[in-house]
Amino acid sequence: MSRPITTDELRELGGSLLQPSALTELALVAGCLAIAWVVVRMLRGTTVRAASVLFGRRVVDGALFPVLALALAFAARGLLPSLGVPPAVFRVALPVLVSLVVIRLTVRVLGAAFPSSSAIRAIERTVSWLAWIGVVLWITGLLPMLMQELETIRWKLGSTDISMRNVVEGTLSAIVVLVLALWASAAIEAQLIKGATATNLSLRKIAASAVRALLLLVGLLLALSAAGIDLTALSVLGGAVGVGLGFGLQKIAANYISGFVVLAERSLRIGDMVKVDNFEGRITDIRTRYTVIRSLGGKEAIVPNEILITQRVENSSLADPRVVVASTVQVAYGTDVRRLQPLLEAAMRAVPRVLADPVPSAQLGAFAADGMDLVLNFWIRDPENGQGNVKSEVNLAVLDVLNAQGVQIPFPQRVVHTVMAPQKESS
Repeated sequence: MSRPITTDELRELGGSLLQPSALTELALVAGCLAIAWVVVRMLRGTTVRAASVLFGRRVVDGALFPVLALALAFAARGLLPSLGVPPAVFRVALPVLVSLVVIRLTVRVLGAAFPSSSAIRAIERTVSWLAWIGVVLWITGLLPMLMQELETIRWKLGSTDISMRNVVEGTLSAIVVLVLALWASAAIEAQLIKGATATNLSLRKIAASAVRALLLLVGLLLALSAAGIDLTALSVLGGAVGVGLGFGLQKIAANYISGFVVLAERSLRIGDMVKVDNFEGRITDIRTRYTVIRSLGGKEAIVPNEILITQRVENSSLADPRVVVASTVQVAYGTDVRRLQPLLEAAMRAVPRVLADPVPSAQLGAFAADGMDLVLNFWIRDPENGQGNVKSEVNLAVLDVLNAQGVQIPFPQRVVHTVMAPQKESS
């Protein structure tokens, strides 16, 4: 533990900051920052990229810039004795750079791991305040005194003697380890999802989820070990968690297990057109607890994964993405249906989204009261782009054929018989 700075040493530090040798240190610090900026700029390139943990949206707001500047500052500080310059500016610059590393790394990692979270700004402010308070305590020498006072606050937890200092250091160690685990899992997940196709996206999602869960578990165990907690005591906690899963959390556990089953079996994949509980749409995301289905009208349904396992799910894209669409038109009696059928089928084939194989068909479906019903069947490969629009195009093409051939579309007709009342004979 470093010795606290006395009042005289604080005055000496303030006086050394006003000496001409401080200009040399300022030049070294500025050089370290400039070199770090140039290196990060060269590694990042001139193209504007999405925000990342290392580079951020700009050069200086990523984690790499303060880390590199801190490493260069430590190296430059080692040159001061050979130059005959007492350290003064570096005693302030090094804690500031450490604080920047903590802030940038924590905020960027949490932002990459939880991009849609609204609490990132609050976490950033909290981490910033704690980091700058730590800098002030470090520079003034109050941090060792505070740690000594925390060491005196102790209590017994079973057979283990724990101090407040152990709790603080363990908490900080846990935060650092978990942040690094989240960073590693986010980087691995990005590499797994990158370049994925519709056929292997589900497998890559389950691999990314498994890697994140494993890294977080390892990080949690390392953090608990760093905090001085005996890991053998977690067996009791594991039993309690098992009992909780068996009773109060069984639905949540079932959804998580069902999510891994869905991803592993690949019976449902991202991009499939499905119908679940009278809700039809396209699967846009499969999470470990729920699946997101977006309808063609823009609505999104959050479906628990247990429903996808235990209930009937209609998948239009599982084995073959082609689906059949049917329409009906009625023609008047006396129409030459045999001559009209190839004309209607050719008109349907001319519609852009209609497939040529299987071929469209126009079949005589029924003899209705007012005319003959022709059933028009055609196939499409992209049901996620909507069925009503292509059906409308086919109906318009059929109507053009009927008008060109002079075929009448009948409308209901009724015969009204008028019965005249018998006239009375005049007397």
